[in-house]
Amino acid sequence: MSQTQSTIKAALWMGGSITSFLTMTVAGRAIMPELHVFQVMEMRSVIGWFLLLPLVIASGGFAVMRTRRPALHVGRNVVHYAGQFAWLQALTMIPLAQLMSIEFTSPIWGALLAAFFLGERLTVRKAAAIAFGLVGVIIIVRPGATAVDPGHLIILAGAVCFGASVVMVKSLTRTDSVVAIIFWMMVVQTLIGLVPAIAVWRTPTPEMWPWILLVSFTGMSSHFCMARALWHAEAMVVMPMDFLRLPLSALIGVLLYSEQIDVYTAVGATLILAGNLFNLRRNVRAVEAAAP
Repeated sequence: MSQTQSTIKAALWMGGSITSFLTMTVAGRAIMPELHVFQVMEMRSVIGWFLLLPLVIASGGFAVMRTRRPALHVGRNVVHYAGQFAWLQALTMIPLAQLMSIEFTSPIWGALLAAFFLGERLTVRKAAAIAFGLVGVIIIVRPGATAVDPGHLIILAGAVCFGASVVMVKSLTRTDSVVAIIFWMMVVQTLIGLVPAIAVWRTPTPEMWPWILLVSFTGMSSHFCMARALWHAEAMVVMPMDFLRLPLSALIGVLLYSEQIDVYTAVGATLILAGNLFNLRRNVRAVEAAAP
């Protein structure tokens, strides 16, 4: 009975995480035509830092946020900032189903990069997952058959950045807590984006502020809900639930933006998700700190 209750609680928390992420996607699309990506990212980091404060205090305060590896935090957040920039930039350039499909290759890139930089063994299972992901991307993008949309290349670069970010977060979790990692993400990315944001700054209209607050809040709540879900159940139970983001994003694209889902996107997405499921691992402490 307790296991069933834990699974139900995990599913409810993952429902919160998925809802948060989908809300952030819709809010991001509402903001992007009006504000520059640099400004959106800066506002998200600053507001997100204040939203994180209750968790910081609950974890022991600022003293617990100290780190012995500041250089790795800076490097990780430079890469993660680039990935977030690519994700937001591509958000209004290609259909949501394609965006999410290609974004879901990030765990596959992470597995490949971990083999090179962390010395993890590149098993047959991991190699097969990488192959599934690559074939899925090729089917969606179809280079040579049609003109490659720049949005495809941008989000593919973003997925590689997210994969690299996961590798660095996996290393950071050996010494730092998840709250500390997110704390330094907000601090470092605020500093990285300050000058670019000032250069393109436009005063948001009153109509924009609800969307800005939604992006900032859901960016935090998606991480927190996923972490709570992983506390209630194993990763093998929780992580496949996250794949619901793909069909739900496609449905939002159809209902809100009149986007069409072609057979190539459907087949490519299926292969990418199959590769992820095939390579699903139990240790996903890095996941909640490396999402867009």
